Amino acid sequence: MLNSKKGTVTSIESITEDSIDIIADINGTKTRAVCYTHLSGEVRIGDEVLLNTTAVELGLGTGGVHFVICNLSTPEINNSSVSGHIMKLRYTPMQLPTLSVEEDQNPCRDAVNDFISLDGMPVVCCELHSQIAPAAAAIKSIAGNNAKISYIMTDGAALPIAFSKLVKQLKNANLIDTTITCGQSFGGDLEAINVYSALIAAKEAVKSDAAIISQGPGNAGANTKYGFSGIEQGEAINAASILGGIPLMVLRISFVDKRDRHQGVSHHSLTVIDKIILKNSIIVMPELESDKMDIIMGKLKPVIDKSRHLLMSEDGSAGVTELKKHGIDVTTMGRSIDEDLEFFLSSSACGAAAAKMIKSR
Repeated sequence: MLNSKKGTVTSIESITEDSIDIIADINGTKTRAVCYTHLSGEVRIGDEVLLNTTAVELGLGTGGVHFVICNLSTPEINNSSVSGHIMKLRYTPMQLPTLSVEEDQNPCRDAVNDFISLDGMPVVCCELHSQIAPAAAAIKSIAGNNAKISYIMTDGAALPIAFSKLVKQLKNANLIDTTITCGQSFGGDLEAINVYSALIAAKEAVKSDAAIISQGPGNAGANTKYGFSGIEQGEAINAASILGGIPLMVLRISFVDKRDRHQGVSHHSLTVIDKIILKNSIIVMPELESDKMDIIMGKLKPVIDKSRHLLMSEDGSAGVTELKKHGIDVTTMGRSIDEDLEFFLSSSACGAAAAKMIKSR
């Protein structure tokens, strides 16, 4: 059961097209909260709001803020601007209609329906949300700013794309051109029922040169072999391959994570390769010092040897350099690029591989 409390809006911290960051006073304690205007309407200073306080009370990291359930000062919302009928957050009190690319009234519908193949479009498949930034930056740095990139956000973690400050930064820097939210995630430039339609829309509706797929912020993990939301990385790889794309897998690499299961190459990556991927894929390694490569290969080689996947290495510096040039603030588990460099080099290397494929086409 969720926990809720009433609060009063004391200040507005930031406003975007689809979210408002506020400070709310709850019984004399001021705390940060997020209002999604798609769901709760707008709020103003002095409004009384009902807040979902569950995550903060559980002491969570990502998602550890309050969320506005309802503006009690103006509880009625009348948003008739959406003409679609595909509901997201289905069968919950917060369900909302979206105009999905598959619907008859969507201008993208014919292009999506006439789809034949991704025709070798590179698809960078990430496990964690933070990996999308170096991948996108590397593609733009190497293939050029005219290369069109779609980011497909799945529903494995955060459902509103508005929660991602990283996506806003990447779009503002023109490192991502189009966002597509699929499944129960919502708020992208385009909406899709599933990851297959999202990939098709990326190729046919917006003519992307490459797609990047990842869950939003807030990966869930339970320290069991299969108990992590990023396991859907393997499903994204399968989808890209089935539709005729070239899936490129980002490895989760770190040498500063204190948990042994994530040292070198994470057990998450090993599980995805060994148990989830059903189609041949390209697994991309960043170029690292020999001692670090040896540690990674000690874990990776036994799994790769059982498969028919192609393992390749690429220089991952381009994406990292590009992010710093744009001043993009990206972290993983609270660690910056400089604090966990190999993690970010890994997804940048995957973006570099995608960029080379774009240029060769």
